[in-house]
Order: sequence, then C-alpha cells, then structure tokens
Amino acid sequence: MENTVHQEPELEKHDDLMPEGTPLQSPEPVTTEKAKTQDDPVKKLQDELAEAKDKYVRLYAEFDNHRRRTAKEKLEMIQSANEQLLKHLLTVVDDFERAEKSFKEKTDKESEGFFLIQNKFKKILEQYSVKVMDVAQGSDFNPDLHEAITQIPAPDEKLKGKVVDVVEKGYLLNDKVIRFAKVVTGS
Repeated sequence: MENTVHQEPELEKHDDLMPEGTPLQSPEPVTTEKAKTQDDPVKKLQDELAEAKDKYVRLYAEFDNHRRRTAKEKLEMIQSANEQLLKHLLTVVDDFERAEKSFKEKTDKESEGFFLIQNKFKKILEQYSVKVMDVAQGSDFNPDLHEAITQIPAPDEKLKGKVVDVVEKGYLLNDKVIRFAKVVTGS
C-alpha cells in the first residue's frame, strides 16, 4: 500500500476580487442596536420631561391668570353690589332736595329734623362712594356724563352746545356713572 496522505483541497484565494486590506468579515456598525436602545430611553425621558415642564408652566400661567381675573371680578362685584339699591335711593335724594326748596321759604324749628335726616342720608350715600356730579351751567356738554333732555335756543352765543340748565343731578358710584345728569343744552 501506498502511503497516501489525505490532503484537503486547498481553498483558492481570490485576492483579485477584494481590495487589499479588506477584512473578511465586516466589523459591527458604530451604533449598535444595544447602544440605540440605551440612548433612546434617555432621550425619550428627556423629551417627556421637557414636555411635562412646558405643560406645567402653561398650566401654572393659566391658573395665575384665572386667579387674578376672579379676584378682579370679586372686587368689582363688591364695589358695585348695591348699585341697584343706590339707584333707587337717588329718587329719595331728589325728593329731599325738592322738599328743601319748599322749607327754605319757611324757617321753622320744625324743619330742623328734616335737615338732620337729609344730612344723615347724604352721609350714608357718601360712605358707599356715591358722589354728585359737578355740572355747572355753561360747561361743555359731555355725552359720557350728561343726558340732553331738550335743546333751547341759546340766550348767548357762548352757550351754544353747552349746558344751559340742570334738570336732574347725575351721580357716580366709584367713579362709574349710575345716573346721568339730565340737562338742557343750547342750540
């Protein structure tokens, strides 16, 4: 028997197909799947945190605006809570002023009580910030404060478009008109 050695066939080298220095296996990519899964949760949590902070800031600002708005509305409500009642009481003030004109002709001791009541009533209105409008004859007509009930020919050229007479006084509540002054204007 012949001595035969069993040889494996040699693998052919195909150096001409691959450029020199190219490894047989490609290395793992720089960003592996494992690295992606580690970075994504951190990035995702940071994004969620930023979004939550943004929502918080917006919600806080909205709440702060709501709180200020309701405080302002409460203050306005308190300041004008009795507006309707005070409007109705102004007719009583008008009656007091008419009665005062009739009493000035009579000077009795009986009228002292009337004047005490009238003064007390005026002081109570002042405590609730009700003020009489100052409307003088000859002043400019202001539609924000006055209500022109009629026009008459102006007795003087200077009184055209101005207040000639005050028929009914106007009143303010906390610098807000609750009753316009009824005036006669010159034309």
